Amino acid sequence: MGKNILLDKLEPLVEKYHQLNRELSSPEVVGDVKKLTQLSKEVKGLEPLVEKTQEYKGILEGIEEAKLLLEDKEMGELAKEELKELEGKLPQIEEELKLLLLPKDPNDEKNIYLEIRAGTGGDEAALFAGDLLKAYLRYAEKKGWKVEIVSESRNDLGGFKEVIVLIKGEGAYSRLKYEGGTHRVQRVPVTESQGRIHTSAVTVAVMPEIDDVEVNLDPKDLKIEVMRAGGAGGQHVNKTESAVRITHLPTGIVVSMQDERSQQRNKEKALKILKARVFEKMEEERLAKIGENRKSQVGSGDRSERIRTYNYPQNRITDHRIGLTLYRLEQIMEEGLLDEIIEPLIAHYQAQALKDAGL
Repeated sequence: MGKNILLDKLEPLVEKYHQLNRELSSPEVVGDVKKLTQLSKEVKGLEPLVEKTQEYKGILEGIEEAKLLLEDKEMGELAKEELKELEGKLPQIEEELKLLLLPKDPNDEKNIYLEIRAGTGGDEAALFAGDLLKAYLRYAEKKGWKVEIVSESRNDLGGFKEVIVLIKGEGAYSRLKYEGGTHRVQRVPVTESQGRIHTSAVTVAVMPEIDDVEVNLDPKDLKIEVMRAGGAGGQHVNKTESAVRITHLPTGIVVSMQDERSQQRNKEKALKILKARVFEKMEEERLAKIGENRKSQVGSGDRSERIRTYNYPQNRITDHRIGLTLYRLEQIMEEGLLDEIIEPLIAHYQAQALKDAGL
């Protein structure tokens, strides 16, 4: 068997897997819960690659054995069939292994805060923000994820000036991380009497839910203000100071929360969103140093970047990053069929990552 470049890349990781397993059973690790948890996580992360490598080696060995039997009078025909079958499996398994070799995005398995904000277009932008939210909620339902509305600010027509939802579920960030950016809509607004098509915009931010270990906010860096809640809310409004505004002084990031009746609950929610936004800013700065390629692979979430256009008169949805156009906009939005766009996006960025990694 000649030199196999893919196996050369896989072997050190298989060896690392076995080494970690040996460490896991050592007395010093068994007594250290933190170390035990960390090593178990690493082992679990390598398991799919190790299993696939074993399968790959089995196929390679089978191919070598079949080749040796080709000249055999009795076994030659059978070996020929087996060789054809095994060689047919190779491209698929090699592709799967290459993807497993790519560096994992540490945020992929996290829950997310999805923030939708009406941009240019006034009431029509707010209405589209609501339509976009409905599409994401239907998509989350299909995936079996749980959704909690954290904060919302509606306009008079029932749209959203801004809405933040927490989406909890396996792989939420990995599927939705490419949704960050500016979403442009072209349609005749309900407020338009002349039937003219208007163009409006909504910005989306996708932020992983962050724990205290990843971002620990120093109380000295926080300016916390309490005030009376405003807006619709019946008798409760303006009677107690339940609304909270927190400013992170080093970054200037401000989060306001007034959706809950309790000041403490508003403060807790505001702090969680603040952590996510501070982390998002740190990630943006880190990715800017790494370069544009890596930035595009993980989905920069840059709100200024126009990523998609929703053209209702033509029933057309276009993702500008990969030049994908589908003429089933209304069905995709109504039924939450976002995988029709998300799958090609993931495939595109994986192909780019494989090319960059020389695989």
